Amino acid sequence: MNKNILILALFLTAFTAAGQVKKKSTGNHPNVIYIMADDLGYGDLSCYGATKIHTPNMDKLAASGIRFTNGHCTSATCTPSRYALMTGEYPWRKKGTGILPGDAALIIPTDRTTLPNMFKKAGYKTAIVGKWHLGLGDAVAKDWNGEVKPGPNEVGFDYSFIFPATADRVPTVFLENHKIVALEANDPIAVDYTKKIGDDPTGKEHPELLKLKSSPGQGHDGTIVNGIGRIGYMSGGKLARWVDEEVSSTFLAKAEGFMEKNQKEPFFLYLALTEPHVPRMPATRFKGKSGLGLRGDVILQLDWTVGEIMKQLKYLGLDKNTIVIFSSDNGPVLDDGYEDEAVAKLNGHMPAGPMRGGKYSALEGGTRVPFIISWPGKIKPKVSDALVSQIDVLASFSAFLKQPVPAGDAKDSENLIAAFLGKSDQGRSVYVEQGGALAIVKDGWKYIMPNKGAAYDKLVGIETGNSLEPQLYNLNKDVGEKHNIAVQHPEKVKELDELLNQVKEKK
Repeated sequence: MNKNILILALFLTAFTAAGQVKKKSTGNHPNVIYIMADDLGYGDLSCYGATKIHTPNMDKLAASGIRFTNGHCTSATCTPSRYALMTGEYPWRKKGTGILPGDAALIIPTDRTTLPNMFKKAGYKTAIVGKWHLGLGDAVAKDWNGEVKPGPNEVGFDYSFIFPATADRVPTVFLENHKIVALEANDPIAVDYTKKIGDDPTGKEHPELLKLKSSPGQGHDGTIVNGIGRIGYMSGGKLARWVDEEVSSTFLAKAEGFMEKNQKEPFFLYLALTEPHVPRMPATRFKGKSGLGLRGDVILQLDWTVGEIMKQLKYLGLDKNTIVIFSSDNGPVLDDGYEDEAVAKLNGHMPAGPMRGGKYSALEGGTRVPFIISWPGKIKPKVSDALVSQIDVLASFSAFLKQPVPAGDAKDSENLIAAFLGKSDQGRSVYVEQGGALAIVKDGWKYIMPNKGAAYDKLVGIETGNSLEPQLYNLNKDVGEKHNIAVQHPEKVKELDELLNQVKEKK
C-alpha cells in the first residue's frame, strides 16, 4: 500500500512539474505572427491618416498596440527588404539581391541564422504562407515537376505554402513545401524568362484576350493566365494555375489551418500577403467597394484578411498570447504594370502620406511604411516615434527568446525589443535606406549619396531620390524632404558620407 502511495505521489509530482514547465514555456514563448503587405504605403491605412479609404481592422490592430511613425523596411523594393527580414543583413552587402525573376535560385543562406530557424531553435513550429520571392533551388534551371528545393523549408520553415515570386510573374502556381499543388503528371510545367515556350497566348500577341490590360513598356505581356498577362513565359500545369480572385482567401485558409493545428505549442507564422501588389484582382465581394479603383479594393481585402486572422486567434483562445507584427515590404506604387485605374481613381488619396517618393525610391516614401506591433495585455497602446526596422526583428526576438546569434550572422540587426514591446522610445540612431541610391539616417539627419540615375521614373511616376548632388534633409523638421540643406551644412554631409562608408565596409 505504501509502495502504491509512493508511486502515485511521484506520478502526481512529475505531472505537476510537467504542467508547470509547459505553462512556463507558453508564457515565455508567445506565438508570433508577422504579416507582410506588398507595396502598401505609409498613407494607405486610415490609422496612418488616410481619409479616402477606411481600414477598420488595421485601425483596431493599431489601437491595441504600438503604431510606429518611423518604421522601415530596408529597401524600396521587395526582394531585398524580404532578404533583410530573413537574414538580419543589409541586402546591398550581397550581390544578386535585387528584384528576382520567377525562376531565380535561392538567395537565403541555408547554413546561417535566419528568422525562422532562430524561432525553430527556440522550440517554435514555423511556417510561411504567401509570397516568397527569394528564389528556389540551386540554379535558375530547375525541374518544376518534382521536388523544388532548397527553399523556405531549408532555411527554417517547418511548413511552407507559397507562390514562387510575385503574382505578376510566372509560374503562377502554389507550392506546398517542395511540390506544386494540383500538378498533373501528364501536363508538366516549363518556365522561361528569355523566350516564349508552349502554345499559350501572350499579352503581346493577343491583347484582346486580356481582362486587365498591361501598361506599355513594363513587360507584363508574357503568358496570359486568368486573363492577365505576366512577366515571363510558361507552359503546362493548366490545373495547377491559380485564379487571382482566390489567392488571398487561399493564403488565409492555409494560415488559419496552421494556427489551429499548432495551437497547443508556440508557433511563428510569416504571412506574406500579396496586396496591393499588381495585378490587382480582388475577390468579387471587394470589387468597386473602395471608390479608389482596384488598388483601393485590394487594400480593403487586405484589411479584411487581417481581421480574419485576429478572429481566428480569438476563436482559438490565442489572442492574449500572440504578438502580431504588421508591416509592408516597401512603399507604394500606382501604375506598376497594368492599366487598373489606380492613377485615374486616386481621388485625392495619398499612398505615401506626407512623404516624397515611393517604391523604387531612396526618398522616405520608399522605406517608411506602416509598422504595427500588438500583444494584448502585454503591450500598452501607444504611438511611437522610435526609428525601427524589419531588419531588427531577428536580433530583437533572439534576445527576447534567449537564443544567441552566432558571431557573423545577422550582423546588421539590432536588439530593439524594448522599443518593440513599448518599454522604450529609443530606436536606432543610425540606419541605411536603399532605393536607387543608398541613404543614411542619423539622429533625424538624412543624407542621400549622389547617384547617376534618373531623378524621376516616368514608367511608374515616382521620384527616385537620385541626384548628382549630395542631398541632406532634417527629417525632424522636414519629413517630406522638401528642402535640401546640403549646401548650408557641409560638415554634416561630410560626417554622414564618412559614416555611410564605414557601415558599407563593416565586416
